[in-house]
Amino acid sequence: MTRGRVQRTLLYAGWVGVVLGIETSCDDTAAAVVDEHFHVLSSVVESSLDQHRAFGGVVPELAGRAHVTTIAPVIRRALHEAGLDPLAPALDGVAVTSGPGLIGSLLVGLSTAKALALVWDLPFVGVNHLEGHLFAPLLESSDLTWPLMTLLVSGGHSLIVFQPGPGEHEVLGETIDDAAGEAFDKVARWLGLGYPGGPEIDRLAHEGSPDALKLPVSMVGDDLDLSFSGLKTAVVRATERHPEVPLADVAASFQRALCEQLLRKLRQALERYDVKGVALAGGVAANSALRSGVTQLAREFAVVCHLPTMAMCTDNAAMIAAAGLFRLRHGGASELNLSASPNWQLAEVS
Repeated sequence: MTRGRVQRTLLYAGWVGVVLGIETSCDDTAAAVVDEHFHVLSSVVESSLDQHRAFGGVVPELAGRAHVTTIAPVIRRALHEAGLDPLAPALDGVAVTSGPGLIGSLLVGLSTAKALALVWDLPFVGVNHLEGHLFAPLLESSDLTWPLMTLLVSGGHSLIVFQPGPGEHEVLGETIDDAAGEAFDKVARWLGLGYPGGPEIDRLAHEGSPDALKLPVSMVGDDLDLSFSGLKTAVVRATERHPEVPLADVAASFQRALCEQLLRKLRQALERYDVKGVALAGGVAANSALRSGVTQLAREFAVVCHLPTMAMCTDNAAMIAAAGLFRLRHGGASELNLSASPNWQLAEVS
């Protein structure tokens, strides 16, 4: 019996050891190796951000081409740093982001993962990128206990998610228009700041007054959905009426209004659900004001606060490997005819 067949037998008995994760949902090419205890053995990320900065956002065609160029060396480096032979690595599965994301970028990672699974005779599993973010705390928190309430905020998504246990999630609220990260980028572009806009606004906000502009906080009702397009428009109109307001004050006022909405909805969720921890996930989880606000909420509700490191805020393959490890253990492998799902919603993941 071949090694691959032995591993598949163990897999369907509920055991999986070391998994290679591949992430190419947007502009970052990433590969990582995670073991059965959710320890990160390696994590490599190659960014193509410099190619997109001049355009003020990610150019899908450029992102796809960058993945084609970098994916092989990134995977080799991840295997090497994990102490594995790149030609015949001692792996038990291959996990890859199959959605949501840019279709061209997803296809590069998906095709590569399928090819490696075939060559190495290993089980393969497609992972939802958002569920990957939900698994990130498992890689960094030894005291992780369930249930959790997670605020997942990124450039393309903003959700409040209740997690009764690992691999279980209920989307309680989500944005009805722009995501929080998208709002950061659009406001930064309007203000003439660099891309990505989140770090630039966060940096400027430390120097400004959040009381300089009276900006609205949307979605004040009892539901847990979010909305940021009105806030973006309010910033445009306020700066047109008051061009004398310093950029730092505009940044601080905008950041406070956006974080206030997120924290207000998170508070409502914590009031309704009995949880043992609150977690922050996604690219916007790097924002200092949001991290501070979530920390204060955790104290107020006497629950454990799980803030990701900066490396876990951004897209990475370690979280994909972790989610893939869980899925392989509990759901089995994906078929090799699995297609990319650019609009795959977290609520659709069973």
